Amino acid sequence: MPAIATTPVTRADYRDAMARLGAAVTIITTDGPAGRAGFTASAVCSVSDEPPTLLVCLNRAASVYPAFLGNGVLCVNVLDAEQQALSTLFGGKTPSEARFAQGRWNTLASGVPVLDGAAASFDCRVVQRHAVGTHDVLICEVLALAMGDRAQGLVYFDRGYHALGAVHAVP
Repeated sequence: MPAIATTPVTRADYRDAMARLGAAVTIITTDGPAGRAGFTASAVCSVSDEPPTLLVCLNRAASVYPAFLGNGVLCVNVLDAEQQALSTLFGGKTPSEARFAQGRWNTLASGVPVLDGAAASFDCRVVQRHAVGTHDVLICEVLALAMGDRAQGLVYFDRGYHALGAVHAVP
């Protein structure tokens, strides 16, 4: 196989290119002996449906990291377009108590906060953790789920929020 000449990809170029990859906006929550915490993420992906498994990427430098590491359980709350303000709140430097004071929260199997009205919520147990660069990739087995009404999804694309409605196939 011939060698491929490459130049190093800069952090800035990588981030600019990734801004063109639209992704669902989620709030990832945890609770347990290491404390209650939550953050906004778009780095979430399905891994398998047998067993139901997804992955979440979490920066090891994040203030919430110790809580997620210590608790070993989390919930991926996929936001509805009406919940954009919560995304901003959970994505900033707001203290944890103030974050959870907004929205309505319940629990499922793991006891982790589940956001009422989310498009979908995946209650999970972390079954594997892999360090990659600055982040941990958390492999999460889904224990329970909840689905909200089908309104509009919230995606992040080109460094901005966008509502995403139902798309119908063109005949």
